[in-house]
Amino acid sequence: MAKTNTTELLEALASEIGENVYIDIAKWHLYLSDAKLHTVVAEQLYPLITSNAVDEDRVIKVLESITVKIGGGRRELPLIDLLPLQCQVNLVDILEKYQGEI
Repeated sequence: MAKTNTTELLEALASEIGENVYIDIAKWHLYLSDAKLHTVVAEQLYPLITSNAVDEDRVIKVLESITVKIGGGRRELPLIDLLPLQCQVNLVDILEKYQGEI
């Protein structure tokens, strides 16, 4: 990959997250790119990659801190509550891949 520019790396990370991770609502899959959440997730998780600290527990803590407005903003839920387990695993795998490449 050899991405030296932080902006390029963040954009690539956000793109991969957006295409491979989704929220599940009533068995509907809304990919994070469609939900406009992929960039926020990438920006919040990027420090784990640069500090070589990607692990499942840390990723979950970050996902718990990202809130998603539902019902026109009447309620907010932590992103972790909307992600199926397989998407959490995929996300950690993506982050570990990027961590190994920088």
